[in-house]
Amino acid sequence: MAQVLEFKLPDLGEGLTEAEIVRWLVAVGDVVAIDQPVVEVETAKAMVEVPCPYGGVVTARYGEEGTELPVGAPLLTVAVGGTGAPEELTEAAPEAAPKVTAADAVSSEYSGNVLVGYGTAGPVARRRRVQRENPAVAQAPVAAPAVARTPVAVKAPEPVAGHDGPVPVISPLVRKLARDRGIDLREVRGSGPEGLILRADVELALAALEQSAAAAAAAPAVAAPVAAPAPAVAGERIPLRGLRGAVADKLSRSRTEIPDATCWVDADATELMAARRAMNEAGGPKISLLALLARICAHALARFPELNSTVDTAAREIVRLPAVHLGFAAQTPRGLVVPVVKDAGTRTAESLTEEFARLTESARQGTLTPADLTGGTFTLNNYGVFGVDGSTPIVNHPEAAMLGVGRIIPKPWVHQGELAVRQVVQLSLTFDHRVCDGGTAGGFLRYVADCVEQPAVLLRTL
Repeated sequence: MAQVLEFKLPDLGEGLTEAEIVRWLVAVGDVVAIDQPVVEVETAKAMVEVPCPYGGVVTARYGEEGTELPVGAPLLTVAVGGTGAPEELTEAAPEAAPKVTAADAVSSEYSGNVLVGYGTAGPVARRRRVQRENPAVAQAPVAAPAVARTPVAVKAPEPVAGHDGPVPVISPLVRKLARDRGIDLREVRGSGPEGLILRADVELALAALEQSAAAAAAAPAVAAPVAAPAPAVAGERIPLRGLRGAVADKLSRSRTEIPDATCWVDADATELMAARRAMNEAGGPKISLLALLARICAHALARFPELNSTVDTAAREIVRLPAVHLGFAAQTPRGLVVPVVKDAGTRTAESLTEEFARLTESARQGTLTPADLTGGTFTLNNYGVFGVDGSTPIVNHPEAAMLGVGRIIPKPWVHQGELAVRQVVQLSLTFDHRVCDGGTAGGFLRYVADCVEQPAVLLRTL
C-alpha cells in the first residue's frame, strides 16, 4: 500500500532561514528517484538544487516559481511504495494510516542519509488527499517512466484571516521586517502553508499601507479648486531579495557598524609582471596575477595579523584569526559575490590559481555552495578588471579589511633617477579603525606595495 510522504524545505546551513523557488525540476505526476534534485532554490548565498530523499510519484507541489518559503515549509509530497494504483493514493481513514518508524526510514524508498549541506532528517508519513479532478496524479503509476508529461498547476493555499493567538511566523527576518516597518503581524494574512506569514505578505501589507497614506494625502488636493499637478511617473520597483537583498543588508551593516578608513598608494608593478611572465614561460600550469597578489596578501597578513581579525561587538573584543581564508570579489549575472579560498596562506601560487579558477567558474554558473561563500577573514578586490584606477571599497562584514587593486597601465614613472614608462597600479586598503591605527594599516599597505615593486622581497619570508 502506498504512503504519501511530505518533503519539507531542509535546513540549507549557515543560518539561512528561507529560500526562493527559482525553478521546479519535476511536475505533479512525475516519477522521482531517491536523492533526485526536484527544485532549484536561491538562498541569500547561492543557487542550490535540492534533492528529495524519497522515491515515488510526486502528488503535490507547494509554491510557484518566485515564491519565498521558510525552512521547514512543505516543498512537495511523494507517494512511495505500493503499486501506484489510483485507490492507493486517496485518503485513508485516520486509524488505517500507516506509521513510518525509524527502521522504515532506511528502506528502498528513502535514502536514509543526511544530505550533505541540507540537514534532512528521517521522513514523516502524512496522508494527503490527491485531488480527484486531477487525472494526471490519479493515473500516474509509480513504476512508469516520466516521459511526455504535462505540468499540472497546483492551487496555492488560501490565506487565513487575522490572528488572535500565536502569529504563524517562522522566519526571524520576517518578524524583523514587520517590526522595523511598524506592521502588526496579527493583521497580516499569511499566504504560506496553513496560513504561514511570508516576507511577501509583509511587503504586500506595507505596500497597502503606503498606498492608503498616499491616497489620504492626495484627497485635499482633489477637492481644491486649483488644478492638480500632473501625477508623477511611477518608477520601476525592483525587490531587494535573494542575493541582491543579502548584499544590500551586508553592506548596510558594514557601514553602520564599522568605522572604516582608507589609505592608498601607487606602485610600480613592472617587476611583478615580469616575474609572472617568467614563471609562465618556464612551463607548467599558468600562474594568474590574482594568485600572486593573494600570496603577497597572505605574507603581509602574517606580518600584520591585526588586519586578519574580526570584532565581537557584543563582547567588545578583537578576535585575531589563526588562518587566512581569502575572499575575492567576483561579478556574476546574479550580482556581486565573494567566494572564499580556504587556507590561502598555506597554498602555492599554482594551487591559488587553480582554486581561483574553480570558484570563479562556479560563481558564473551559479553553483557556489554556502561553504564556498562563507568563512572569509580578508578580501582581495581586483576592480581593475572594470577599467578603473581606484576605489574606496566597503569592508566585507564581519572582516576587518579589504585590499583593492586598480588596473595596471603604462604611466610615466621615475625609475632609478630617470623618467621612464612603467606598469603602474594603485593599491587601496580599507580597514576597520577599531582593530588598528593608521600606522599598522600603512605598514601593511607599504609592504604589499614593496612586494609588488620588488617580488624578491618575498624571498625573505618563503
